[in-house]
This record gives sequence, structure tokens and C-alpha cells, in this order.
Amino acid sequence: MSAVDAELIEMMSAVFAAHREKYPPGEGIVELWGRLDELGLVRLTGSEESGGSGAGWAEAVELLRAAAWHGVKIPLAEHDLLACWLLETAGLAVDEARRTACLLDDQGVARAVPWAAEAQRVVLLWRDGPGHRVADVETASLAVTASLNNAGEPRDAVSADLASLSGTPVTDDVVAQFTRRAALVRAVQVCAALDRILALSVAHAGERTQFGRPLAKFQAVQHLVADIAAESALARAATDGALAEALRSDWSSPHLDFLVAVARSCVGHATSVVVRNAHQVHGAIGTTREHRLHEFTMPALSWRSEYGSVAHWDETLTGYATTAGADGLWALVTATGT
Repeated sequence: MSAVDAELIEMMSAVFAAHREKYPPGEGIVELWGRLDELGLVRLTGSEESGGSGAGWAEAVELLRAAAWHGVKIPLAEHDLLACWLLETAGLAVDEARRTACLLDDQGVARAVPWAAEAQRVVLLWRDGPGHRVADVETASLAVTASLNNAGEPRDAVSADLASLSGTPVTDDVVAQFTRRAALVRAVQVCAALDRILALSVAHAGERTQFGRPLAKFQAVQHLVADIAAESALARAATDGALAEALRSDWSSPHLDFLVAVARSCVGHATSVVVRNAHQVHGAIGTTREHRLHEFTMPALSWRSEYGSVAHWDETLTGYATTAGADGLWALVTATGT
């Protein structure tokens, strides 16, 4: 991905840091949304013609990383990278309403939809005969059952009457890209949370003393932290690789689905190691609500299972490997196959 201006990254981080100094996790979202809107960050990747900022995924990724790093819960990805992108792709108008998006099943139901109950509109995507349609619908006109994930973020059930919907046709490629984008969004967010967990673990090991010396001096603790660093780096490398291929090919690479599966599998398994080791490094204090560790471990565990569970992505990779066979495995891994 292209480099992002350092001052822009610093400004993003400062906005979220200031918000967290004033509000606990999950609160003050309306105020923060207004501030981000003033700065042109709510629709960062939207076209300027439709009222967006005209930036790209590189900037959006840094925005998501900054929010996750500071433990801020806000539907930026759902609004900009999924819902508003779908509207623009379908040639539909985009206004200032806060949105989320979901893919309905054949009964018109979508489960664990991020932020649906708190959104003003929901962009619906559903199968209609041989193709798909998309519609921008007021949340009040839908049946929404509020719920939360384990990190305390809204993950709601949405039900719509498919017979009463009149949407705009979109190609199957749009649907495929929607699922890829959603999967990579969560990978980016998990990687940012893992990076913050690493930073917290390094700081704690250096500051906390036991038997008269810092925890960082104990070889067992060093091994725990080293594993956190290695797994975080692996997850980030796999995610960045998938993102780079997505942007290079405008989300059309024949290898992209495989790379997304690699990223999500690596991220999912890395989270297990990072969370386990971080809690071992922190000990009992890491399990308290007063300590900030849970603000990053719980989202990481929740996000890794959204838009496809770890088992789902592992099974997907298994399918690619068995299809390629022994003779085609190296070409698959190095993305040189046809």
C-alpha cells in the first residue's frame, strides 16, 4: 500500500486519544462522530462528487488502526468501507445519515449486523433470482433485535420483507467484493488490537517487579512476550499482503480469495496466542476492569470470528490446498498459479 502522510496519522491518533481521555469505551459516539465528520474522516474513501473525502484504503486502514489502538468503538468501517461504498457502486445517492450494511439470507434475515440498532439507515444486499440487489433502507422500517458481541459492541439481528423491497441490481462481483472487504476490515482491526496488546505487555513486563527485579528479566516472560510479537507480526504481514494485492488489482485478483483466507486464518490463530500470553504476562491485574488490557483482548477475540469464523477460514484454506494438490501447492502459496 502507498505511504500515508505522517501528520495525517498523528492527527487521527490524537482525535481518538482525546476522545478516550474524556469518555469510557462505547460512550460519546455522537460527539466523536461529529468531530470526525468535521475533519472529513467519516467518509474518508467516498468520492468527492458524492460528498466524501476522496482518500483511499491506505488512509482508511490507518484510521481503523488508530481507533482500535485507542480502544474506540465506532462504526467507521461499516459506514464508509461497506455501506456507503455499496451505495456508490450501485449508483445510489449518499447523504449524511449514519449507516451499516448487511447481506440478507433467503428469508430476509441477517444476524450479528454491526451497529444496526444505532444506525439511521441500513444498506441491504440480498439475492434476487439469478442476481443480487441493494437498497438503502431506514432502520425504523426494519425489524431489528439489539444484541452485543463479547466486546460490548452492537451486533444486531435484522429482518426485512424481501417481497416489499425494490432494490437496484448489482453484479455477483460486487457481492464477492463486499465479503472480501468486510473480512479484511476485521483483520485490520484485529491486527491493531494485537499491536496494542504487545505494547501493553512490553510496558508491563518492564515496569512490574517480582522478587526484586523486573518481569522482563525472567526468561519465561521474555518467551511469552516474544511469542506475542512474532504472532502479531505474522498476522500483520498476512493482512498487509492481502490488502496490497486487493489494491493492486482493484479487488479483482484471482489469488485474492486465497490471500484473504490466509490473512484471516493467521489473524485468528495469532489472537489465541497473543491473548493467552498477554494475560499470563499481566497476571491477575490483567483480568480486572480497571486495567485496559480487556479493551483490546475482548475486541480481538470477537472480531476474529466476524465475517467468517477461524474454522471457516481454516476450512477454506484446506480446500485450496487439497484442490491444488502436491504439484500445485507451491504455485498456490507463491501466487504463481493460474
